[in-house]
Amino acid sequence: MRRILTRTIAALCAVGFAGCAPKTAPPPAPVVTSDVQETPGKVSAQQATTVTATVKDIDQQSRVVTLLTASGEDVVFRAGPEVRNLAQVKRGDQVQATYYESLVIQVLKPGTAQPGITTVTGADRAEVGEQPGAAAAQSTTAVVTVVKVDKKNATVTLKGPRGNVKTLPVRNPIHLDAMKAGDLIQVSYTEALGVAVTPVAK
Repeated sequence: MRRILTRTIAALCAVGFAGCAPKTAPPPAPVVTSDVQETPGKVSAQQATTVTATVKDIDQQSRVVTLLTASGEDVVFRAGPEVRNLAQVKRGDQVQATYYESLVIQVLKPGTAQPGITTVTGADRAEVGEQPGAAAAQSTTAVVTVVKVDKKNATVTLKGPRGNVKTLPVRNPIHLDAMKAGDLIQVSYTEALGVAVTPVAK
């Protein structure tokens, strides 16, 4: 999780503050949607990637499923206990998975939050009798302290929850005007994966 948080902050800086049977036809190509919004002191970035694959083979006893991707490649995985009603899945069914990522960074005034790192994990699955499906999500939030704002060199120096200090470039100057030493910066990263099974259209 520490590595994920590091990548989150780095990616965020880059955004704004820095910078079936074998004869079954292949399913459609992945669909990617994204959105980035920026206002002084805040950057929000979201991206969702939806992939549709076809069930090429399934072993109900071992719960091993083989999928055919849009590129014609086979993907083999074992369905975990969170995937209910697996007995309903047949060869030729469509499995649709959506991977969602969200990055939000915003400047907060002193006293409105406490420096630190928190992680929240949640999961859900289909009810008995419904089409098989599962969803899982994890959100990590870090609050760091602004040590120095250098408008001349377009950088900001931050102090992490564990006392580590790092200076980062700021690509968009509107954010430098929205912060000062002593302010807090809250970074939130959320990732979620949803899987649903739908019958193949006849």
